[in-house]
Amino acid sequence: MTDRLSVYPTLRYKDAKGAIALLKEAFGFTEVAVHENGDGTIAHAELAYGNGMVMLGSARDDGEYGHAAKDLGPTSVYVVVDDPDAHHARAAAGGVKIVKPLTDEDYGSRDYIARDAEGNLWCFGTYAPELPSA
Repeated sequence: MTDRLSVYPTLRYKDAKGAIALLKEAFGFTEVAVHENGDGTIAHAELAYGNGMVMLGSARDDGEYGHAAKDLGPTSVYVVVDDPDAHHARAAAGGVKIVKPLTDEDYGSRDYIARDAEGNLWCFGTYAPELPSA
């Protein structure tokens, strides 16, 4: 196995530019790449956090992917953070709707859940599953 990631959550947004701004400003993601369509919508974007990455783009109903994804609803993404208290404070200061406050879980994680403007849940915490040995 290589150090390359194998799984990339991919989301579609009606307002992809707004989602990119939220992910960067409130959640601390770093913009890796943003490619716009001729009409100003987002064809493809990549944002990183730690050693993980999400991809996103503008919701469209054209093309094979657009037709297949047109009725998708909100999703949930989990992100491991080193300091959930500081991360929570940044998100709250950024105006993000917190739907589950900071919680110490029975399984050892400290986490919280936020909802973005289009209904997706973003879960941030210290729980970090380990990959099985090769």
